[in-house]
Amino acid sequence: MDKVSSTVFHYPILLLLVVLFIKIYAFQVVVFENTSVFHVLVVEFPMWALVLCTLMRTCKKRTWFAIWLYSLLLSVLFIVVVYYTRYFSTVPSYYDVKQIYQSNSVGGTVALLGSPYDFFFFLDVVLILPLIWFFKKKPTSFTSAKKWAIGFGCIALVMTVIAFRYPLIDVSYFAKKHGYIQSQFVQAYANSLGKAFASQEYMSEKELESLKGNTYVPAAKHSTFGIAKNRHVFIIQVESLQEFTLNHKINGQEITPNLNALLKESAYFDNVYQQIGAGNTSDAEWLMHTSLYPEGMDPTVNTLEGEEIPSLVWTLKKNGYGAATYHADDITYWSRDKLYPALGFDYIYTSNEMPNEKEIGFGPADEVLFNFVDKQLEKQLKTHEKMYSNIITLTSHTPFEMPEEYEFLDLPEDYKDTYVGNYFQSVRYTDEQIGLFIKQLKKLGIYDESVILVYGDHSGLHGAPVTEKDKTLLKEFLGHEYTMQDRFVVPVLFTVPGHFTGETYSHLGGQIDLMPTLLNLLGIEHDTQMIGHNLFHYKKNLLGMRYYLPGGSFISDKTFYSAPSAKHPASIYDRKTMKKIKNTNRLQERIDNTLSIMEYSDYIRKEQTEDE
Repeated sequence: MDKVSSTVFHYPILLLLVVLFIKIYAFQVVVFENTSVFHVLVVEFPMWALVLCTLMRTCKKRTWFAIWLYSLLLSVLFIVVVYYTRYFSTVPSYYDVKQIYQSNSVGGTVALLGSPYDFFFFLDVVLILPLIWFFKKKPTSFTSAKKWAIGFGCIALVMTVIAFRYPLIDVSYFAKKHGYIQSQFVQAYANSLGKAFASQEYMSEKELESLKGNTYVPAAKHSTFGIAKNRHVFIIQVESLQEFTLNHKINGQEITPNLNALLKESAYFDNVYQQIGAGNTSDAEWLMHTSLYPEGMDPTVNTLEGEEIPSLVWTLKKNGYGAATYHADDITYWSRDKLYPALGFDYIYTSNEMPNEKEIGFGPADEVLFNFVDKQLEKQLKTHEKMYSNIITLTSHTPFEMPEEYEFLDLPEDYKDTYVGNYFQSVRYTDEQIGLFIKQLKKLGIYDESVILVYGDHSGLHGAPVTEKDKTLLKEFLGHEYTMQDRFVVPVLFTVPGHFTGETYSHLGGQIDLMPTLLNLLGIEHDTQMIGHNLFHYKKNLLGMRYYLPGGSFISDKTFYSAPSAKHPASIYDRKTMKKIKNTNRLQERIDNTLSIMEYSDYIRKEQTEDE
């Protein structure tokens, strides 16, 4: 009888560990495509098993409830990671948990990411209930859980120590190699140091340009310096606008007729890449207003503590401008209640001030936004001789579901109710509102006295929502397979009436270059160092990207290098054709130069914070 009881005592622990291992293994296969049983057993599993065994020992009165709750929370966590990875193509960190309150911003997209097979992650949560009922009737003990915990703890400690010996350049790749929890520990440690891998040495403008392949020339000697001096400034950051939508037709109709018309009085840059991090739209604002790289895994706005940040806004204000920003979103999303005062705006208008009318998606339609800007601008021009207006559109946000009355395109039948078709409709709607706003500037008599910068904040077509049918439609539309080039390049228009007449520049650029280029046109020099440069003057560039490309990736004039990630090996592409090549000439040098530039950007940001 005693032997039977003894067997019953320890059987649940082994069974629960086996079930947990199957769950962890499934997580590794789905997220990292890792099928090595040994790797999962030694690297990933011990940490999760340690938590389970610890619960068995510490929750003595409600042990089974703790086990069930742990299983449930683990299922929820894994589903969140899976969905996040499907959409953003990168593994989320503990930083992203802080952004859960933002979920309504992409709530409509979540439904596009799911699969019926995802519910298998919750299978153990259901099956454990009869086990609880069965073992509760037996004289069950979890005494041996202490020995299991010690064993798993030792293995987990060794794996964690090993993980800390490696540099964390790309989170997804690091998590695959060293364990998901270990990757979080290393990130937390790096974050506690202030700025991970930040350079501690000053780099001159000459040295910075040399790393990009250029010969430095002082801004005041550039041919474009001051050609738009003392003009009003309008920046229109367009949600999810990708470069290939401009100058393209579908079913005989222009997708962006108003932007295409604006090109005639603009200088157009058709090779500018998004460089945002986890903050997405707010990181695009950061890049535009500081010419510094975003944090990457942590939205940059989360690092702000109320200090003033040297910015485009402060520089313009020192030169006689009033400054206003407009975004029809909740000001607390992406902590813009901290971002906008830090950047120095005089007037801040968000959903609190704008009328909640003609709601599309999760905010007022763009026509409400631009009408609001019109009214405020007339008032501001009575107070300020020169105005800077920062306008962030919202309507063309995923999942791109437009009310029928706002669908201005007559799409072919194949595009109806597709993600691509909905995207084109949303871009066409926003383009219409920009066109009406340009007419209003002309009506106010200030169009010819203005500089208008229009650019996209980031891609709209990416991740799991882009189905195989969408990819087929894009291939037919573009004339080639949809590539990372198509995804990451955003349109950039510098409209200066009287100076530009539709010139197109194919110089390689990034969003980090927009602020220096604008200031050069205005004939204004920034007080602090910028990482970007004037796109009109410099033809060569070297760009890094945090978050949407693996760490160590770079984009140069001829090469697009994607470093190894959790699911893909390192790949080198010809940047123009996006076909894979084997050329490794100067590869490591360019990787090192890119990381040096990004680390120096972190150093500048750190210095600015400490100076306050």
